[in-house]
Amino acid sequence: MSIVKSGFLHRQSTILRRWKRNWFDLWLDGRLVFYDDQQDMEDEIHMRVDCINIRSATACHDLKPPEGRSRDDLIQIVCRDGRVISVCGDNADDALAWTMALQDARISSVVDSPQVVASAPPHSEYASPPPVYVPGAYGGYAPVPPEYGTQIIYSADGQTYVVAYPYQYQGSYPMRDPEEINQVIVHERQRDDGGDVALSMLAGAVTGLALASLFSVF
Repeated sequence: MSIVKSGFLHRQSTILRRWKRNWFDLWLDGRLVFYDDQQDMEDEIHMRVDCINIRSATACHDLKPPEGRSRDDLIQIVCRDGRVISVCGDNADDALAWTMALQDARISSVVDSPQVVASAPPHSEYASPPPVYVPGAYGGYAPVPPEYGTQIIYSADGQTYVVAYPYQYQGSYPMRDPEEINQVIVHERQRDDGGDVALSMLAGAVTGLALASLFSVF
């Protein structure tokens, strides 16, 4: 991670309100670190996380600049926890450059993205059992559906895995359950040709007797 801006600024102490010279480093990820004269780190804030406002010049109310500096050189960093870090540049141009750099870090800090390493998902090998056949609902034999089906999983590198499906197999639609199916058996009506022949013969005999009786009268 690189440094965006660095240099000396006067910073007002929080207790005695005295101005002292500190070295500041503004990093690309938004961290603002300042050191004392011996290059020991005194404090660190994250502009995008901790800072809620940046005041400059005349907006820094009730802040008196150090001797030999003007109000145009002042900068105040207002933090979320209530702290106010008051600094002063060497001149108005230096203060403006720091204000713009701090505002940019507060809005658009760059964060290192973690490296993602693709790996195969956790899986369990699943081999299909040999088929088992049972008597079917309409005669013959039908295969028994497995208790759990299978599904194909694709890993990040394109490798495929056959894994057990986590839900019980419900069967095809409609579900075939021999114990709960309502079977409807339709019998086709068959024509009784023997009865028709007998009726025809009987009718013919009756007609013959009637004609014979009629002729005997004449």
